[in-house]
Amino acid sequence: MISIGSFQQLGRAIMLPMVVLPAAAIFLSLSQLPWDMVGLPGMSGYLQAASGAVFMFLPYIFAVGIALGMTGNALSAGMAALVGMFIYEGITGSVEAQIEPTVLIGTIIGVASGISHAQFKNLKLPEYIQFFGGPRFVPLFVSFISLIFSIGMVGVAPYLQRLLIDLGDIVASGGGFGVFLYGFVHRILVVFGLHHLVSHVFWFQIGGFETAAGEMVYGDLPRFFAGDPTAGSFMAGMYPTMMFALPAIAFAIIHEAREDLKPKIRKTFMYAALSSFLTGVTEPVEFAFLFVAPYLYVVHALLSGIIMWVTYELGIKHGFSFSGGAIDYLINEHLATRGWLLIPIGIVVGLVYYFLFRWAIRKFRIPTPGREEGSQLDEWAGDIPYRAPLILQAIGGKQNIVQMESCITRLRLKVSNEKLIDTNSLRNLGAAGVIKLGGGHVQVVFGTYSELIREEMSKTIKRDQAQVLFNSPMQGRMIPLEEVPDPIFAGKLVGQGVAFIPDRGELVSPVKGVVIHIYPTMHAIGIRTEEGLEVLLHIGIDTSKLAGKSYFNAVVKEGDEVVPGMLLIRFDLQRVKKESKSLATPMVITNSDLVHSWRFAPFKAVKKGQSSVLSVVLKERNGGGEAQ
Repeated sequence: MISIGSFQQLGRAIMLPMVVLPAAAIFLSLSQLPWDMVGLPGMSGYLQAASGAVFMFLPYIFAVGIALGMTGNALSAGMAALVGMFIYEGITGSVEAQIEPTVLIGTIIGVASGISHAQFKNLKLPEYIQFFGGPRFVPLFVSFISLIFSIGMVGVAPYLQRLLIDLGDIVASGGGFGVFLYGFVHRILVVFGLHHLVSHVFWFQIGGFETAAGEMVYGDLPRFFAGDPTAGSFMAGMYPTMMFALPAIAFAIIHEAREDLKPKIRKTFMYAALSSFLTGVTEPVEFAFLFVAPYLYVVHALLSGIIMWVTYELGIKHGFSFSGGAIDYLINEHLATRGWLLIPIGIVVGLVYYFLFRWAIRKFRIPTPGREEGSQLDEWAGDIPYRAPLILQAIGGKQNIVQMESCITRLRLKVSNEKLIDTNSLRNLGAAGVIKLGGGHVQVVFGTYSELIREEMSKTIKRDQAQVLFNSPMQGRMIPLEEVPDPIFAGKLVGQGVAFIPDRGELVSPVKGVVIHIYPTMHAIGIRTEEGLEVLLHIGIDTSKLAGKSYFNAVVKEGDEVVPGMLLIRFDLQRVKKESKSLATPMVITNSDLVHSWRFAPFKAVKKGQSSVLSVVLKERNGGGEAQ
């Protein structure tokens, strides 16, 4: 059965070929400059030719890009798609009524190559022809598929091309409501990462335009850059949303944050607002309120559709090569119709969004970031190499990952067991949201750091270092060991680690191991892990004096085997807090000489048993370097 998650891979794959389009738009824009005045009279022609070449070979770019995107950059799939396109053009170009390849054809052949790679990459043939087995079989198979497909298309392609033009006329006949509906559906599908699929239809398939050279181009985006005066309706309305509406939401979130958190929230959301304004990357802002106020997101989607309707009724035509940000707006303004109107419209939209969201956040007490229980959204690019192993643990470890890819703003995963994913840990590690689409398909929104995170996670998996992963031993707040009000622990004389301020009277095991010691007062416990690390958990400071009054009650005994999350000790939180120096609970490794390197999660609120609060890489047993 096909789930929604089954389409996310295609949605991500479609984005890969689209990254070349900004180059074409920039070349076309630069060609308008007065190159004759600087002694380069032929430069305009070269730039126009370069831009035209990108659009001319767009079907090939989509075929190869989608094939690579669906297979994790498998070269055999890319080669299969390229050969398939050559076969298609060779056959269709040999008939009397020549048929031009379109992005739709490129998409079909790209998808076929990706699926073929998944089916045959491990194919075993008899030994004497095994050379053609495995990935090498994919181009061969797709060649025959393309041959049959191309012969069939000779008969149906003219009707299909006519259908695309007629479909464009039908969509156009829907007027402003059709544009509104597209805008609304597009924003809703952003939640699932499937918006590229619906955009692909409108931007690259629907509607046809014959250029001055007699070539047919299809879709709102190629038609806009080819000079079609009717193109741009399905892109123009996105500029006010991305350049003004989303930044306005970011400012509303900043201004509704608590005073003590405003400096941090301001930094985070100013970056998010700038990203949306300049490049049209909206997820960091949208996911800040999506999960805590989904009804507000529906309102946002409706408003986005209305904005597109308004721009349509005003006759505004504008386009972009990547997204509706200021960079694309400026580069492509010379091709727009009444594009200047998008600025005053955007200012009005920004004001409406700002006051609407400030009112809604305050009226309905929406826990956006910076308020009491706001979601996590950090600026932590420099921490990526350190957090990647913790993110990997929160996903369930490398054994839980079937497939891992990334797009502009999110990790796209297929996992063996969705239940192993620790959503709270991922949020604590910087994720703006976690979306489970079914069938093991999961998306984790990390904003524009997603690709860097995927790369670091891949490095971690390949290194396969000997490391020990720690869960949170209690619910509360994690703090650096240096903040513990005790010179022995703060000075790391007992060992290196972290500490916690509990808000519940339960201590659970952070690791898998064996209980090696329980202090008579039961205020501290020692655990030895399978790797030989000795972990000390010490509830509170100066609590050894709290004896004989039932402050602590251990539910395990020495020699017991424990696993992460297993209850170790119950304690009377209020009495311990009243009669001890501090509730700070250190978790330290007393034989830290076995540890090569340390990775700490952000020092924030944690839940009992939450994964990915600490990770340590062990030294090699012979004492030299990292374990490989």
